[in-house]
Amino acid sequence: MTATDHALELVAVAAQAAHDKKADQVLAFDVSDQLAITDAFVLASANNERAVGAIVDEVEEKLREAGAKPIRREGHKEGRWVLLDYGEIVIHVQHEEERSFYALERLWSDCPLIPLTLA
Repeated sequence: MTATDHALELVAVAAQAAHDKKADQVLAFDVSDQLAITDAFVLASANNERAVGAIVDEVEEKLREAGAKPIRREGHKEGRWVLLDYGEIVIHVQHEEERSFYALERLWSDCPLIPLTLA
């Protein structure tokens, strides 16, 4: 099983939006074989809470423009780790310290990376 075409389109939109707001280490994983609840994770980080918030706002705006509606949003108030759940994809925007400590890319390293073309 692999991520759906629609999920991959949403991944591309979210990743580009994060990149446009100067997110660091933007990665995407196809987690569809490991999780029944979502197809893909997008990971991005920033070096301060304000930048995390700006990235989250841009991702939400671009996904809204693409017709996607969030199911859940967690952590926005603290600005250290924000999770955006869109059903088919989940976006994690983390402060660099949380990214380093929780190391989600290591946790999901057995899942295939989704190639991103960020301009």
